[in-house]
Amino acid sequence: MAHAHESNTGRIWKVFWFLSAVTIVEVVLGIFKPEALHMTNFLGTNLLNWIFIILTLVKAYGIVWAFMHMEGETAALRRSVVWTVIFLVIYLTFILLTEGNYIYGVFKNSTIKWNF
Repeated sequence: MAHAHESNTGRIWKVFWFLSAVTIVEVVLGIFKPEALHMTNFLGTNLLNWIFIILTLVKAYGIVWAFMHMEGETAALRRSVVWTVIFLVIYLTFILLTEGNYIYGVFKNSTIKWNF
């Protein structure tokens, strides 16, 4: 008995519009840089950067969920994949912010010039 092929055109368009909307929000925020977000620091960086990080994670999760077919997998597999990635991204973000703050402090208080 053959399985009927199910068209996913509507689902693909929903994912396309969702990812497009998130990207448009990122681009608009990047172009206009609202001063309330750009000049307010939170946990070592400004709020605008945090919004970019969160929106990028949302897009990555949406891509994995839709195009890697994670919604059809068991809960244990979904959790093992998603939690590992979330932990890795949080860890790398922490390293990036910590080291960036250290480098800024070294160059700010020294005679070494900013040549990059």
